[in-house]
Amino acid sequence: MEETKKSNTGLVIAIIAAVLLAAAAVYLFFDSRGKGREIEEMTQLFEIEKEEMENEYSGYAVQYDEMKVHLSNDSLIRQLDKEKQRTQQLLEELRQTKATNAARITELKKELATVREVMRSYVRQIDSLDQVNKQLARENTRVRQQYQEQTKVVEQLTVDKQIAEEKVALASQLDAAAITVTPRNKRGKEEKKIKNVTQFMVNFTIVKNITVKTGEKTVYLRITKPDGEALGKDAGNTFQYENVNLEYSAKKYIEYTGEQQEVTMYWDVEEYLSAGTYTAYLFVDGVMIGEQSVTLN
Repeated sequence: MEETKKSNTGLVIAIIAAVLLAAAAVYLFFDSRGKGREIEEMTQLFEIEKEEMENEYSGYAVQYDEMKVHLSNDSLIRQLDKEKQRTQQLLEELRQTKATNAARITELKKELATVREVMRSYVRQIDSLDQVNKQLARENTRVRQQYQEQTKVVEQLTVDKQIAEEKVALASQLDAAAITVTPRNKRGKEEKKIKNVTQFMVNFTIVKNITVKTGEKTVYLRITKPDGEALGKDAGNTFQYENVNLEYSAKKYIEYTGEQQEVTMYWDVEEYLSAGTYTAYLFVDGVMIGEQSVTLN
C-alpha cells in the first residue's frame, strides 16, 4: 500500500514537471515571436529614418551648389565646396550602412545635425553678405548720382567759362562796318562791266572799341574770284587764320587808337576777270572782321 502511494506521488510530480516544461516552452515560443516582431518593427523604422536622412543629406549637397551661384567671394566658395564634399561623403556612408546597424545610423544622425547647423550658419553669413552688397550697391548708386550731378555742374561751369571767354575775346576784337566794294574803270569811275574793271576799291570803318589794345595793326584784304580763288600778286603773300595760311590780295598798316577809323584799300587788276561774284574779306590780328560782295556782268 505504501509502495502504491509512493508510485502515485512520483507520477504526479512527473506530470507537474511536464506541465511546467510545456508552459515554459510555450512562454519562450511566444516571447521569441514577440521579440522578433519588435526587432522587425525597429528595423522598418530605421529604414524609414535612414531614407529621410539620405534625402536630407542630398538636399544639403544641392543647396551648397545653389548658394555658390551668386557669390563672387572665392574664399567662401571654397568653404562651401569643402562642406559639400563632406556632406556627400556622409551621404555615401549612410547609403552603405545597413538599417540594422543602429549604432552607426545614430552616429550619422548626429553628423546630420552638425551639417544642418553648418548649413544654417552659411545661410546667415550669405544673407549678411547680401545685405552688405545691397547697401554697397545703394551707396554706389548714390555716389554715382552725386558724381553725375557734380559733373554736370562742372560741365556747365566750363561752358559758362567758355562763353564768358568768348565774349571777352569778341569784345577785344576789332570789327569792320559800312563795308563797300567798288569796281572802278581806268578813269576812276564805278564800273559794272567786268571787261572794263581795272581796280577794286574797298572802303570800311573800324568800329570804336576801347577794350582792344591800341597800336599798329595790319589789315589784310583777301578778294576771291567767282571760283573761290584769291586775287594775288605773289603766292608767298600769306597770313595765318585759324591755323591755316591764307593768301592775301593787299595789306595795310594802320595806327589804331581805340576810336572809330575810316580805312580804304585798293587792288589793281592785272589779270583776266570773269563775270560773277567777287567777295572782299578783311582780317586783323588773325580774326575776320568783316566781308562784302559785289556781282559783275
